[in-house]
Amino acid sequence: MTTRNLQAVGTLLVAVALSAGCGSDDDGSPNATPTASSEAAPPASTPPASPSVDAATSPSAAAQGATQGTTQRRPASPPPVVLPKRPATAPGAKQVVEAFRAAGLKVPHPKDRSVDCGPDGLGLGCSELIATDAVTVYVFPDETSASDIAETWGSQSYQRGAVVLNYLEAKTPAADRPRYEKVLDGLR
Repeated sequence: MTTRNLQAVGTLLVAVALSAGCGSDDDGSPNATPTASSEAAPPASTPPASPSVDAATSPSAAAQGATQGTTQRRPASPPPVVLPKRPATAPGAKQVVEAFRAAGLKVPHPKDRSVDCGPDGLGLGCSELIATDAVTVYVFPDETSASDIAETWGSQSYQRGAVVLNYLEAKTPAADRPRYEKVLDGLR
């Protein structure tokens, strides 16, 4: 093929691609070929002409006209996750982390990950969750839920009421864990 033939083939491909994307909407497919009868007839979805409505006499009609033709948009961000409330008798996860810090225990890089409690996260059903490099503090809405999770995690966790300390991803030596547990026990 010569350069001239390649240019002609390229131009033909562009023309075909453009015409394929600009088909008629008569049958709902973008590649439909327009016919003389479909071009001459008015669209079937044209609404009949209606008399003008005075907004002062018919507010609902004015509101309907104002919304007609607008596009509904989704919210810019997802709705907030609603977590179950912690029991009034249980300390909050932040309170537990602060108690650890006050007792001289390490709680580096605390991060509130409570959103992981909800349906879009881990779905554990907890009320509050703060993760540190030393320990992760979970607060559940009831002692039964806390007990179920602590049982699942076994020796890598400690439960006191509705609060569960998790050491699974922590860098806390096993010998230091009783100190954290003692501080939690003292928060009652």
